[in-house]
Amino acid sequence: MDGVLLDSEQIWDKAREEYTNDLGGKWTASAQRDMMGMSSTEWSQYMHDHLGVPRSPEQINEDVVDLIAQIYHRDGFPIIPGSVEAVQRLAERWPLGLASSSNRPIIDLVMAETLFGPCFRVTVSSEEVPRGKPNPDVYLAAANKLGVDPSHCAGVEDSHNGILALHNAKMRAIAIPNKHYPPKDDALKFADVVLDSIQELTAEIVAP
Repeated sequence: MDGVLLDSEQIWDKAREEYTNDLGGKWTASAQRDMMGMSSTEWSQYMHDHLGVPRSPEQINEDVVDLIAQIYHRDGFPIIPGSVEAVQRLAERWPLGLASSSNRPIIDLVMAETLFGPCFRVTVSSEEVPRGKPNPDVYLAAANKLGVDPSHCAGVEDSHNGILALHNAKMRAIAIPNKHYPPKDDALKFADVVLDSIQELTAEIVAP
């Protein structure tokens, strides 16, 4: 969802950085890339352990999610141009699953208040599986909920850890590199196809 459907990675990044600094923690240059793809339990623990945020991981998680929800309610959803149309095109042909590192409340908010909601048959948050990306857990859970063998699935990712998660799940990996936080070559090499934008995503790309 984040980085593929919503131009939101930098929103999460800014919210966590400001939250860290406001509470007397120490934000680092590697923090954003380190946390990209982590589940909420993983990044909240990271903020406590590595950034020195003086609150429990559970409280950090709750506070940051509240901040993101407030931003979306105030500023609207940063929907990437062409993403709604791309999802609608694919939903006409296949059942779709959303496998996201976002928290369940944020996924539900986006699905309820945008045109994406009717297109996805199942949604899974990485906070609902044992491990976040680059581990394959969230993708495997989505495939299981759809009742489909992972090897018969394709996934769309923008991030380094996301592409690795698709590769580890043995799914066809379609990469649309994030312009703000581009994946490194050692992840891109596992992509079956690389697109410049989601506007290029068609059924023929998914199943050539």
